[in-house]
Amino acid sequence: MKLIKSMTGYGRATKTLHGREITVELRSVNNRYLDCTVKLPRSFSFAEEAVKQMVKASVSRGKVDVFVSVVTQAAEDVQVSLNVPVLEGYLKAMRAMVDTYGVRDEITTAALSRLPEVFLVEKPEADQEELKADLLAVVEMALAAYDTMRTVEGGALEADLRSRKATILSLVEQVEAGNPQTVADYRARLEAKMREVLENTAIDESRILTEAAIFADKVAVDEETVRLRSHLSQMEEMLTTGGATGRKLDFLLQEMNREANTIGSKCTDVRLARVVVDIKAELEKIREQTQNIE
Repeated sequence: MKLIKSMTGYGRATKTLHGREITVELRSVNNRYLDCTVKLPRSFSFAEEAVKQMVKASVSRGKVDVFVSVVTQAAEDVQVSLNVPVLEGYLKAMRAMVDTYGVRDEITTAALSRLPEVFLVEKPEADQEELKADLLAVVEMALAAYDTMRTVEGGALEADLRSRKATILSLVEQVEAGNPQTVADYRARLEAKMREVLENTAIDESRILTEAAIFADKVAVDEETVRLRSHLSQMEEMLTTGGATGRKLDFLLQEMNREANTIGSKCTDVRLARVVVDIKAELEKIREQTQNIE
């Protein structure tokens, strides 16, 4: 069984591999789709797409920022040598300056070493496959920490949604129980009104039954409550199945709101109207929580 996960999370991992301390941090916030940004040192820029693909394999929704820093701990095998042609060019130009303009000859090693491109610095070419493998190993560790946090938050969200679902079911039961009473109250009021108007004249019972039946049809919400119960059952199934259910839950909530609105438009009883308001309030709270689910 997959677990519900939050879209917000943080994960960090550090490991030293082949003389390099690699640190990876992941942060994410809510977003309709997956938007992954990776910030790497220039020497690791070639691995950006590989990092994104690893994130996409683990995350389906949210704005994810990945930060990578690398500190080289081992001394690199760097070779420094004189750039002879450039150095000789500088010396030739300086001597010409002395001979032509009579300036003092103060050519020193310190002065020459500050001139551009006097030295050639050669570093051994890094093995890109090794660099990428090391980086992805640390990304995997950071993703594990990141997923742990998202799963913990997802568990809290799931518990809250189940609680609110149970509350809505209880409120739906109140609507279903109160609807027949609404019809009975209407019939009693109708009969009392007819007796008041007709006084001693015999009351047409069939007319009362007809009017009550028409009213009952207008205020009947059994179809809507059945559909609402079905949607709540689907919601339970999604929570049990887990995984990336945020978008599905969002769509399902739209359907539940539609049923609640229809029930509200049919309710003529003030008490039931208040119950419907409570249902809609719970659905809104569920919608807010759903925005945080992957």
